[in-house]
Amino acid sequence: MLPPRPPLHPAVTAAQQTYHADLVNEVAQAVAANEVVVVGVSGLQPGAKARRSLEAAGVPFKYLQYGSYFSGWRRRLALKMWLGWPTFPLVFVKGTFIGGASDLKKLIDSGELQKLRSGATAAASPSQGHP
Repeated sequence: MLPPRPPLHPAVTAAQQTYHADLVNEVAQAVAANEVVVVGVSGLQPGAKARRSLEAAGVPFKYLQYGSYFSGWRRRLALKMWLGWPTFPLVFVKGTFIGGASDLKKLIDSGELQKLRSGATAAASPSQGHP
């Protein structure tokens, strides 16, 4: 378990809130407007795996792609800071961040994804094993 986060100086908070805020707002708007959203990076297999899993399950989704492994990483860092999640893809279901591709697969396999989509249960924490 991580130690508690230390207090942040107001200048740090301001810098975090404005760091590529346009990108964070774009993703937040897509998450608000779509039932399932996948945010990925060109050329990385986990994002393609998440899309294939959703397609195989017959789940419609919105896909957003930002840069490649070698480009756009500074802008994508804003999304990592926003969510506190270290890897891509980022998967959202009905406004709830559920983790990455392996977390999505677990939800599909267990039937939990369908429950989340129907609103039958509160979001669980499928991110066990991730920071």
